[in-house]
Amino acid sequence: MKTHLCSRKLYCTFLQVTAQRYSAFSLSEVSPVELSHDAVSRWLAETRCQPKDVWEAAQKEVLGTDGILIADETVLNKERSGKIELVNWQYSGNEHDVIRGIGVVNLLWRRNDGTITPTDFRVYHPPEDGKTKNDHVREMLDLSQNRGVTPEAVVADSWYGSLNNLKHIRDMGWVWVMGLKRNRIVNRGKQ
Repeated sequence: MKTHLCSRKLYCTFLQVTAQRYSAFSLSEVSPVELSHDAVSRWLAETRCQPKDVWEAAQKEVLGTDGILIADETVLNKERSGKIELVNWQYSGNEHDVIRGIGVVNLLWRRNDGTITPTDFRVYHPPEDGKTKNDHVREMLDLSQNRGVTPEAVVADSWYGSLNNLKHIRDMGWVWVMGLKRNRIVNRGKQ
């Protein structure tokens, strides 16, 4: 059995406290033990960190606290990579262009004191599961409700402001705050 310097506890703690740069290199820079980014990559290749692992670490920070759920996505730029299984052409908000990358749809809990905790994630890979980013978000919201999460609101950018998503959140009994595309028509008279 191989032993790794990187561990599930270290990796999940890193994800919880990192606000922007979720990379093996970033973890190696801040690790309390001397750790190379290659050691993190090898550990990730052999260990499968599942969304349930993130929830297990997050639930004590979420349940029983006041806050909002934030749905967002990130694209890990892999334009220079040769053949990586999860790489797709997709729009990146950072690049403001379509790039080759790995898409990750995230659900974050922001407590009223400003603390942000990842609660769930999905890898966006339509060839594997046929799901859109919106499908993933609705599934994660349903799972959050089943876990007992009670947000003051669900917050997202206009990408998730589709009518299906807004109705889904409303039907859950939750409030949403989202940007809407300029061409959207809003009927304030009906629910």
